[in-house]
Amino acid sequence: MNSIVKISLFWLVCAMPLWADTLTDPSTDASTGPDCAILLHGLARTSASMDDMQSALIEAGFVVAKIDYPSRTQAIEALAGPAIERGLSQCRLQTAGKIHVVTHSMGGILFRQYSSVNGTDAFERTVMLAPPNKGSEAVDALRDVPGFQWLNGPAGLQMGTDGNSVPLKLGPALSDVAVIAGTFSINIVLSTYLPDPDDGKVSVESTRLDGMCAHLQLDVSHPFIMEDEAVIAEVISYLNTGKFVNKLAEYPECEYRSGI
Repeated sequence: MNSIVKISLFWLVCAMPLWADTLTDPSTDASTGPDCAILLHGLARTSASMDDMQSALIEAGFVVAKIDYPSRTQAIEALAGPAIERGLSQCRLQTAGKIHVVTHSMGGILFRQYSSVNGTDAFERTVMLAPPNKGSEAVDALRDVPGFQWLNGPAGLQMGTDGNSVPLKLGPALSDVAVIAGTFSINIVLSTYLPDPDDGKVSVESTRLDGMCAHLQLDVSHPFIMEDEAVIAEVISYLNTGKFVNKLAEYPECEYRSGI
């Protein structure tokens, strides 16, 4: 056999284990990577309201797609698709890991709206903070007050409990969804329209969603729930494990529970 061919075969055989290691080592597998969390703020807020959540998730090893959307300018049906598609795109540009969603208030309704049209195959776990899953009686009471529509836009008018309520038209959870509800109010006026307990804008009962995998009540208010350290720790725990840290958390029967 030609000496050059022999040498080539020798190096080919010697190199094969190295190639095999490269192909099987999870650290070099293109299909893996850190998990990504899409962050969706609430009505009349901006993505800046999720800054603390973003920082904590990055420190915990996640990559983050913090989405800003014009919550006061369009109806929920028009807002949901572009916001969440942008989040999915940003996650996929950063990693091939699993994609989770963390929402505040109306952000949770955008996720439900998107899921009802597009399904949930792209998502692993979702944690909703103070979502008005059954609408808010405060919207019913204040929708005709001058300035309400200007302040809250078309989507705000869809967040009540009447026939125009988008949350009530959407179905049950279609993926692993957990909810954290607040029980402390700093808005005494709005709380008078809400069943107790409430967080000043949404009652605990309204946060519940048929098919949800977990529910937790914490002594936090609606405007600041996404900045609370205990809440943030619970979000990270659930995204990582499918369980909250707090022993008082509820775990109803759930078709989509993952990773437990």
